[in-house]
Amino acid sequence: MKWPSGVLLDTLRDAFAEILKGWRCALLEFGGEPDHVHLLVEIHPALNVSTLINNLKTASARRARNRFTEHLKPFYWKPYFWHRAYYVGSVGGATLETVRRYVESQGTKEKPRKGKQPA
Repeated sequence: MKWPSGVLLDTLRDAFAEILKGWRCALLEFGGEPDHVHLLVEIHPALNVSTLINNLKTASARRARNRFTEHLKPFYWKPYFWHRAYYVGSVGGATLETVRRYVESQGTKEKPRKGKQPA
């Protein structure tokens, strides 16, 4: 069975945007690969970032599991969807545009892994 990565990424993007809106935040950019996603988010300054990330992971995993139950069952038989680790950085000004372009470019082309030559 072929992995519906494009459909799954679209579902996750929509879920993150909706969840963030409920927290008075905004999803500025979203990009993904088959094994991870990148989000560029404008966060309300009063929020605890770790609480927000935990909610994003929990709610998006629930939505993905509900929509893709049969497809995900062989891959995600353990009670988690996302790895517990995450990275958060803060940017503004010209750096924001650099990060925006990076996130936007995720998933657009195959990138060779370190130490491997392109086929």
